[in-house]
Amino acid sequence: MTIGLDTRLREVLGKKTVEALSEGLGLDTVGDLLGHYPFRYAQRGERTDLGALQIGEDVTVTAQVRAAVQKSFVPKGRGRGSRPGGKPRDLLEVIVADEAGRSLTLTFFNQAWRAKELVAGRWGLFAGKVAQFRGRLQLNSPQYQLLAEDAADPSSAIEEFAGTLIPVYPATAEIPTWNIAKAIHTVLDMVPTPPDPLPRSLREDLSLLGYGTALRQIHRPDSHEALGAAKKRLKWQEALVMQAVLVRRKAAAAGETATAYARGGALPEAFDARLPFTLTEGQRQVGEEIAAELAGDHPMHRLLQGDVGSGKTLVALRAMLQVVAHGGQAALLAPTEVLAAQHHRSIIEMLGDLARGGELGAPPEATRVALLTGSATAAQRRTVLDEVKTNTAGIVIGTHALLYDGVDFADLGFVVVDEQHRFGVEQRDALRAKADRPPHTLVMTATPIPRTVAMTVYGDLETSRLTELPAGRTPIATHVVPYTDQRWLARTWNRVREEVAAGRQAYVVCPRVGGDDAEDNGAGDKRPPLAVVDVIEQLRGGALSGLRLGLLHGRLDTDEKDRVMRAYAAGDLDVLVATTVIEVGVNVPNATAMVVLDAERFGISQLHQLRGRVGRGAHPGLCLLVSEAPEGSSSRERLDAVASTTDGFALAELDLEQRREGDVLGAAQSGVKSHVKLLSLLKDADIIEAARAEATALISADPELKGEPGLAELVDDLAADRGEFLEKG
Repeated sequence: MTIGLDTRLREVLGKKTVEALSEGLGLDTVGDLLGHYPFRYAQRGERTDLGALQIGEDVTVTAQVRAAVQKSFVPKGRGRGSRPGGKPRDLLEVIVADEAGRSLTLTFFNQAWRAKELVAGRWGLFAGKVAQFRGRLQLNSPQYQLLAEDAADPSSAIEEFAGTLIPVYPATAEIPTWNIAKAIHTVLDMVPTPPDPLPRSLREDLSLLGYGTALRQIHRPDSHEALGAAKKRLKWQEALVMQAVLVRRKAAAAGETATAYARGGALPEAFDARLPFTLTEGQRQVGEEIAAELAGDHPMHRLLQGDVGSGKTLVALRAMLQVVAHGGQAALLAPTEVLAAQHHRSIIEMLGDLARGGELGAPPEATRVALLTGSATAAQRRTVLDEVKTNTAGIVIGTHALLYDGVDFADLGFVVVDEQHRFGVEQRDALRAKADRPPHTLVMTATPIPRTVAMTVYGDLETSRLTELPAGRTPIATHVVPYTDQRWLARTWNRVREEVAAGRQAYVVCPRVGGDDAEDNGAGDKRPPLAVVDVIEQLRGGALSGLRLGLLHGRLDTDEKDRVMRAYAAGDLDVLVATTVIEVGVNVPNATAMVVLDAERFGISQLHQLRGRVGRGAHPGLCLLVSEAPEGSSSRERLDAVASTTDGFALAELDLEQRREGDVLGAAQSGVKSHVKLLSLLKDADIIEAARAEATALISADPELKGEPGLAELVDDLAADRGEFLEKG
């Protein structure tokens, strides 16, 4: 039987296997299955670090059986006052180890017969969830596959593992890696050499393997060298397809026509004249870039990235005023109501009476700034919708509520998306669709983005960076506090009291809300993460008793969130105990201290964002990272790195080194049908850059890729699947 990449798996594999592949991994066609690459390759005798396994982790390990011991036990009774009883049960404990001697226990209940095949000396793959019992790591009732080379009866082991390199696939409990290998083995023998989507000239220039050869070598490598060649070929394909999509999007946008908004105007000139400080060189330069693009008749598509406190909002506001001064409207889309309300307050404060358009005594050039969120009352919503529709409000700030039907702009000319990584392209485009002509677009992020990520994930945008902090921003000192050292912990809370006694304020940040929150309840011997609803009560009755404490988290209704934030901003609260809802946009200049509890549970960039909430006024900031992470652990090294520098771009590069690629690319990597599986943003920057240049040349010469139909099909497929890598996070 001859099959192709589009052939449905149900035509070539058994029903049970097909169901497991489809339901558990989303693999429905031969192409899907062959694109499900191994995530590592095992070898008999390899030094798998069994001691580094994490409790609760689903693993597949390569190990050798060292011993099998049969035991008998009586189950404990259940319920209060119950006594042991019932029939004795058999327990088979199998000790497996790698060549370095690190061991793992396998437990099987009432399956004594397994001792006949799990004999000392045999190597195999063992898959299950890591647990801990009496200080020892174990797998309970794991699935396993013995390797043919060591089997007393070779027919009992599958042929797929006869080679030197054993592919280990992302798997599920329903279909372990060896069954996936067996399915791929079956399909590979039936698929003829598929058409090659890469241009012949590119393959020849770079000496790349053919597509069919690369697929076979990625699943059944003849050697490490053959595997390396296969990976290089498939990485190039992923990079070229991705970059072609981005280059084509960029080219299409450049062909659109937008409204041109001339530089200057009474409103932006009046605003600049009132600024009580001098713009940084970076703010001035980026402002010039944006002003020039707004004055052009092609829509701007620009990413503005700037470290915490670099003044991105001011840059965006000056651009919005340029548009409003010439009759257009600007919309600012924020990911949370807390951030939207913060933007609304700060922009009104910066504008002063220039935000009182239509009011008695307001300057003639003044406009209005409207706020629309999902929690607005019917009356508030009607007022805002009227201001938006009549162009009374030149600046409109809101959350996803701006995307809804019924929000009709008079003349939307400029869209600003804050914290872009929290929105997908479809949401950005839904707002852009409310304009009569393609609007100019500025997307902003306070999360510094490594160069390869910007080139890959935001490759359809021009990029600007703000690297200086405005004058007046004070330094932030960061220290790691051992959770188990009571003296250090006591000093931590005393420092908070000292700041409050000096008339200033503090934050306490926890990783979890609490209450009926069942997420991340800990695993094995690990305790659950600290929760704000518990911590605030402990602090009220202990270390911070007598201080005015407020509670803020994402489950509170909008009115309560706004009330708490207003009270904190007004100085009516001394300490705000919160989750990461304060991570971005919250601006209280009087807040000088932050205590982050369970700091090891946060990422590098997240910690950097959090500490950016302090030191925003005239007094130095202090950030204390309280952690249980032991000295020398990778978690402690991350915290020490955050404490050692306030350079967000340096931390972003470190973050990229330590995070999994899927965390960086978001849906691009995590989806089982993802187009990006092998490409590493950290290790493959050279391939990404070269693919960018190649894609630019290809699209310039042949915008529709008519001369490369195989590549065009992949590019169209990825471009249509907007929920994948184009959805930025």
